[in-house]
Amino acid sequence: MSAPQGTTPEGTASSDTAIGREVGLALPRFEPGWVWLCGAGPGDPGLLTLHAVNGLQQADVLVYDALVGPEVLGMARPGAELEYAGKRGGKPSLKQQDISLRIVELARRGKRVLRLKGGDPFVFGRGGEEALSLVEAGVPFRVLPGISAGIGGLAYAGIPCTHRDTNSVVTFLTGHDATGATPDGIDWASVARGSPVVVMYMALKHLDEIRGRLLAGGRRPDEPMAIVSHASLPDQRVVETTLGACVEDAAAGGAVAPAMIVLGEVVRLRQALDWLGAVQARAAERADA
Repeated sequence: MSAPQGTTPEGTASSDTAIGREVGLALPRFEPGWVWLCGAGPGDPGLLTLHAVNGLQQADVLVYDALVGPEVLGMARPGAELEYAGKRGGKPSLKQQDISLRIVELARRGKRVLRLKGGDPFVFGRGGEEALSLVEAGVPFRVLPGISAGIGGLAYAGIPCTHRDTNSVVTFLTGHDATGATPDGIDWASVARGSPVVVMYMALKHLDEIRGRLLAGGRRPDEPMAIVSHASLPDQRVVETTLGACVEDAAAGGAVAPAMIVLGEVVRLRQALDWLGAVQARAAERADA
């Protein structure tokens, strides 16, 4: 059953944005005093969801992270305020509590606040912490999921997270905890034994220590690994290596943060599934013709 005219499928008022008219969908209206926690995907602006574009076309203020690119910010409605709230390891940045307090303050001033995060806000994006702060403050909010880099970013590298011939389990983990250190709360031995594919966020800085823990847990040093820097962006770089040689190959291959790291037999599938490399090769051939 379709939604009544002027309402979204969940019964809230619909917006009159360009994206809604273009696709013929009743997308939600961004009400004053609300915060939308929005995932911007791994980087390619084409991976934004319709809900994200709808939010960009209505928001009064964009509070955005370091991984949100200028092309995405350029989609904001004219007159929207842009506030940077990026957090990058090893660089000066706002404390999480300050960011949460700021979005509460803006909402209480009647602003429509789009909290824009790379990837998905609820996947190693501190979105849960900010949502709890909004609940505590009595600020209404909506969550707009995004494509997480651990899935979409690897897809742009031609690496599926799962394949029936290699794995029916995949583990997603972060390479540093709230203090910036390698997480001690992870049972590394269990991960090493029990997960055929391990996808690691924010792990490049501590890759040497992580390698040691996985090897100690029984992973083979010749197991394939890939390090995907700037996933889905024009300067994407993929370093194919092994667990045993990953630290040295990462340095030699120019791997830089932000990067996704994947360990497991699925990495071998990139030899056949590097669709982006094939597209770029064909474009180069046409340019030379």
